[in-house]
Amino acid sequence: MSKKLNLPLYRHIAHRGLHDDVSPENSLSAFQKAVDAKLPIELDIHLTKDGKLVVFHDSDLKRMTGKEGILEDKTLEELNRDYHLPDGSNLPLFEKVLELVNEIVPIVVELKPYNKNWKSLAKAALIALSNIQNKDMITIISFDPRCLFPAKKGPFTCGLLIADERKDVLLFRHFFDYLDVEDVLLENKKVLRFHKKKPLNVWTIRSEEALSNVENKVDMITFEHIKADVVKAHR
Repeated sequence: MSKKLNLPLYRHIAHRGLHDDVSPENSLSAFQKAVDAKLPIELDIHLTKDGKLVVFHDSDLKRMTGKEGILEDKTLEELNRDYHLPDGSNLPLFEKVLELVNEIVPIVVELKPYNKNWKSLAKAALIALSNIQNKDMITIISFDPRCLFPAKKGPFTCGLLIADERKDVLLFRHFFDYLDVEDVLLENKKVLRFHKKKPLNVWTIRSEEALSNVENKVDMITFEHIKADVVKAHR
């Protein structure tokens, strides 16, 4: 059975937190800034070699840490010792982010599978989220439907991410509570038909002009590099 997303909570979503030149993406400081601004957060979680959930965008550690390595091949101890974000901080544990946010703002949790670990990743996420009191404050997304099918067994809404380069995944759209699509897909016929029945989010909007252009076409907007006060003025 479909669950219903509490749309007013998720109107504008800070992509990987409110990150900037001081606070890197998916860092505790970027998440704190989003909490302070009372804006929902989107973040990405991966499963380490020793079964810990870490918040980070890529499986490849190079882009954000400057060092070669695959996150899923590392233990948490190895990550804390050898890999750091540009501000010198550790890659955040998901449980620490949940403690920081403390259900003050909603979180959009993106599951990032690697090497067929989709089932164990989804299971670990649901365990980590088991103490959430207000179920409306969490929603789960992924580009991989194989992550979302086990996640659907939990109490949270699930949205299917769709990129232009993988429009074939639209085949699975009706199994989930909403779609989360790349901006170039807003005029896609299948997306438009879906939106007549269920909610639609768009990613990633990076200017006030783009924000104005899409805000009447969707229910939710994932943004970055736009000031919080500018975004909130569009509510």
